[in-house]
Amino acid sequence: MSALPLSLLPDNATVGADGHLHLAGVDTLELAAEFGTPLFVYDEDHLRARCREALEVFGDGVAYAAKAFLCKAMAALAHDEGMWLDVSTGGEYHVARAAGVPADRLVLHGNNKSDDELRMALEEGVGRVVVDSFDEFDRLDALHEEGLPSAPALVRVTPGVEAHTHEFIRTGQDDSKFGFGLSSGAAAEAVARARACSAVDLRGLHTHIGSQIFLAESFTRALDVLVPFFNQLDLPELSVGGGLGVAYVEGETAPTITEWGDTLLQACQKAGIAARVTAEPGRAIAAGAGITIYTVGTIKEIPGVRTYVSVDGGMSDNPRPVLYGSGYETFLPRAVQAPRTRRITVVGKHCESGDRLVTDGRVPDDLRVGDLLCTPVTGAYGHSMGSNYNKVRRPAVVFVRDGSARVVVRRETYQDLLRQDL
Repeated sequence: MSALPLSLLPDNATVGADGHLHLAGVDTLELAAEFGTPLFVYDEDHLRARCREALEVFGDGVAYAAKAFLCKAMAALAHDEGMWLDVSTGGEYHVARAAGVPADRLVLHGNNKSDDELRMALEEGVGRVVVDSFDEFDRLDALHEEGLPSAPALVRVTPGVEAHTHEFIRTGQDDSKFGFGLSSGAAAEAVARARACSAVDLRGLHTHIGSQIFLAESFTRALDVLVPFFNQLDLPELSVGGGLGVAYVEGETAPTITEWGDTLLQACQKAGIAARVTAEPGRAIAAGAGITIYTVGTIKEIPGVRTYVSVDGGMSDNPRPVLYGSGYETFLPRAVQAPRTRRITVVGKHCESGDRLVTDGRVPDDLRVGDLLCTPVTGAYGHSMGSNYNKVRRPAVVFVRDGSARVVVRRETYQDLLRQDL
């Protein structure tokens, strides 16, 4: 088995003379020794470069999908690079505001926004509310009657396009919990209600067909369906959402943000869309910027069956393999370019047989207990989807840049696990 493809590592990854992985000039073995494991490590300039790329393609209004990875440092970074932030709950909204992001640079999503979430956003002057249901119109009406301002809104439309991705992350098909169906007439009814409603200042439409999508034609198919409806409305904005896939394992390829954006914008131009076209990339910005470093605790050989390698994290810091069957590569940061000839299954420390991080991993033959083991492309939906299952403490998050490291999320302590107990 070949060495790890370096294309799966962050932009500023290098291999030192000692064979160690360095990120932004920092030895990852030293990071693990200083900050402990499991550890999320992000190449800060990689994050910034992807934000700038998105802004270059789509211009002002493009939003970072905060659900991919959010902490105050990330929110501040995306805002500093000129992006809006797409938040989907009051909690994400609160973190962004605590990081200094102005409310008018936030897009509030969610299929079940509460009165309190909507009230908070409207009181502070949120940039956009993506209206997702007729019940939400009722809530906005009631809040407007209380004296709150009209919501600058986009109506979310499900175009009836089924993207080629896992069923749990498809959102554009008719059978979806999100948005107003186009083919059923619900989208037209929602636009009519928005225009007749003083509680809503209708700015445009929003669509999103799913996540981890590699085929550009999936996005253009959605536009083909949506354009005839959109063009008759004479609205100033169209958000094409996010969902661009990234390569996680050897042999996968994905469009860049620029390639994806150019494809979408050319399709919009060809379709005669004169409105401002915006988007919401998240995974494409954060995923490749991050790696996770674990420590190997046990190695269990079952002759003729498999080798289990247990690490000090698991489904609590990366639930994607359990949820979606997602694949990852494995490597040893002490020997990045060594041939990975040994097949292993990487498992976590949780009391679940399904707690598998990598079912078909590869490492050098000399793997041993106490080694550091890395999974690349874990910058999205690891930290953000993590949990305290089995009361495992959440890992620290470190940003590296220009030869130095800073902790942006500290490792939880045992006392943190009792913080809310009474």
